[in-house]
Amino acid sequence: MSKKIFSGVQPSGNLHLGNYLGAIKNFVELQNEKNTECVYCIVDLHAITVKQDPKELRRNIRETLAAFIASGLNENKSIIFNQSSVPAHSECAWILSCIARMGWLNRMTQFKEKAGKDKEKASVGLYAYPVLMAADILLYDTTHVPVGDDQKQHLELCRDIAQRFNNDFEAPNFLKVPEPLIQKHFSRIMSLKDGEKKMSKSDESDLSRINLTDDKDKIINKIKKAKTDTMPMPKKDENFKNRPEALNLLEIYSSLSNQSLEKSCDEFAGKNFSFFKEKLSYLIVEKIEPISKEIKRLLNEEKHLDKILLEGGEKANEFASTKVKEMKKIIGF
Repeated sequence: MSKKIFSGVQPSGNLHLGNYLGAIKNFVELQNEKNTECVYCIVDLHAITVKQDPKELRRNIRETLAAFIASGLNENKSIIFNQSSVPAHSECAWILSCIARMGWLNRMTQFKEKAGKDKEKASVGLYAYPVLMAADILLYDTTHVPVGDDQKQHLELCRDIAQRFNNDFEAPNFLKVPEPLIQKHFSRIMSLKDGEKKMSKSDESDLSRINLTDDKDKIINKIKKAKTDTMPMPKKDENFKNRPEALNLLEIYSSLSNQSLEKSCDEFAGKNFSFFKEKLSYLIVEKIEPISKEIKRLLNEEKHLDKILLEGGEKANEFASTKVKEMKKIIGF
């Protein structure tokens, strides 16, 4: 059975190791699977749910694309585009917002977390953006969506909306109900300074993350200063209780090595952290420095990046606009 994959990344700029191991590395693997068609979107419409500087947003869109290409995504194998270049996303989102129910959106915990205590001042877009996310997915007859823990609830909403549309308009299977594709291991990379906080570009300390644009010296320095504890590396993967920083570093090593946590434990059992950190540093340099160099090279070729987005947008628009036209007929427009 063939799979149709859709996933999107916000152009927030400064992508880091957590983005790479938690999403982009998986995107590349999916792209190279047989009988799998992939659509990867830079979700710039989602980005404007909070205020953006226009020049910075434009730069971040290109930087996100550069990180995709430098990491191994291929515009000839996957459709890669920015969301705002395909009008069907906005059209479909409005139609689906008339299908979605307030009660469904009120259950979305991510809005509560992002809006905080002062939710009255949050944008309507921030509240309603799970509906736009549903439109993104449903426009392409997506069968599978790679999701992390923080997006599972949104995919459930997407499934509810698809089923409600199909039932309300007596159009069985018109909107495909997608399945989650959950990355079982190493999907959540934590801060280098606090093993209980997710690695994030919003962290004030640059030492908390490995940026995909970091050079060799920065990577080695950040791993050297990464928080650890005084105990040696554990012998078994179940011996990480109350050792979140040690677990996080070993998970990073395991993911980049494409090996199990258990195998990494066997490799470093009883070793001290200075030995392990040296090995980890050089592994990250080996995997990430070529990506960093390629991102910097691509960012100097704006016309090339814009061409990739233009051509990807044309491919996406061909499919998405047809779906919206069919949707309009079903509704009665």
